[in-house]
Amino acid sequence: MCKLQQVRLVVDSRKRLLTSETEQGSVTVDLYSDEAFQLLSALWLKVGWNQKYTYTFSWLGRPVIQLPEDLVRLQEVIYRVKPDVVIEIGVAHGGSLIFHASVLKAIGKGRVIGVDIMIKPENRRAIESHELSSQISLVEGSSTDVAVVEKVRSLVSSRETVLVVLDSRHDKAHVLEELKEYGPLVTPGSYIIATDGIMRDLHDVPRGRPEWARDNPAEAAAEFAREHPEFSLEPPSWSFNESTLSANVTHWPDAWLRRA
Repeated sequence: MCKLQQVRLVVDSRKRLLTSETEQGSVTVDLYSDEAFQLLSALWLKVGWNQKYTYTFSWLGRPVIQLPEDLVRLQEVIYRVKPDVVIEIGVAHGGSLIFHASVLKAIGKGRVIGVDIMIKPENRRAIESHELSSQISLVEGSSTDVAVVEKVRSLVSSRETVLVVLDSRHDKAHVLEELKEYGPLVTPGSYIIATDGIMRDLHDVPRGRPEWARDNPAEAAAEFAREHPEFSLEPPSWSFNESTLSANVTHWPDAWLRRA
């Protein structure tokens, strides 16, 4: 999906045209084209994030603060990789943990480890009383604390296939440290996903911050890939595509690090 920074979009639905105006000039495309879809989607993502659109969903009873498009893409990858363990750093209300557990249960294998610096008592109770709780282990503490990292490692066998999702604190330094700590657990052919790189495109929205233009998970993932050649920034191919589109509508740009 293309980046959208300082741009003026003009939609002419009668003439079926979309004009994009930037400092470099203006470009007009067919409103019903892949190019128009990408431009409109990029703007929709920014407005939707600012209006907290992702705070309106739940998964099997628990709030899940994710873009539905990202969850569907993640489901495709979990089905393809069939991990024995999904490690998610960042628990919040537990919806993502329940999501992972439900997909794993559907394919007949796997369990989930959730890590968070603080798991609120009401969220812990809801997760531990959920129908899928038997597939979920919770680890409380800072994700980069030595004791926490060792605890997570102790819960994973060297024979197990592992996929990791990073969704806790999103500043570059912290995400880079998480990548270094949990990257070694990822098995060949699987992924570690540094979510919410969309922050780089949100620095100029009302709820954003100027420093996000450089201080974001996508920057951490790019640096990690440069320093660890066994990982490549490689978004998963689509399992099904009868369109002419080729780019995700996502909050997770440049997030998918695949281990060779």
